[in-house]
Amino acid sequence: MTVKPCPRNHADACHAADGSVLCVSCIGQAERTLRALPALHQECLLHASPTSRRSNPTKVSGSRTRDHLNLSVLDARYSSLTALESWSQTVAALRKVTAPARSVPRLARFLVQHLEWLLAQPYAAEFADEMESVAAELRSTIDPGSGELRTAIRTCVVDNCSGTISTSLGSGAGARTGPLECSMGHAWEIGEWLNLRHLMEHQRKGADA
Repeated sequence: MTVKPCPRNHADACHAADGSVLCVSCIGQAERTLRALPALHQECLLHASPTSRRSNPTKVSGSRTRDHLNLSVLDARYSSLTALESWSQTVAALRKVTAPARSVPRLARFLVQHLEWLLAQPYAAEFADEMESVAAELRSTIDPGSGELRTAIRTCVVDNCSGTISTSLGSGAGARTGPLECSMGHAWEIGEWLNLRHLMEHQRKGADA
């Protein structure tokens, strides 16, 4: 029987485990990552507002937690849900089973149940890499480290507008606190940012089609 190497990057050569494309270490890491995603997805929501941990948790009306919003949290949460849903649909279609409802806990649990089959497929390394990338993105919103800002430049979602929207994805002092504006002057207040995020994603999917 021919022994195949694990296709993922390793400092030393690692052989694929029996019945899998990946080595034993990568198999274990893939399962741990999947099991961790629901908690990471929930935890990063607490960091959507940089002031949330300093505010009175019982305060609702007029709370300052609505004065700030870290868009990187919305991006990370949406990316994780989309990635899990996409892989779950692939498994469901090829194995002729029903995919679960669109929620991170259910999708992650479904993929764990089918993990042995998934990691025996030619795209096993791609799956493992994407799950780790998703987990890393969620963790970066929970612990941004140095707090270095990242900026995303996106096309304005208003029809026939040639402007761009620049979003700083930092936290703390770098988090945006005022209206989000495009370079041509269109603006969105904080309460409209969630809808704007969905419009951006819809626009991106249209461009990829």
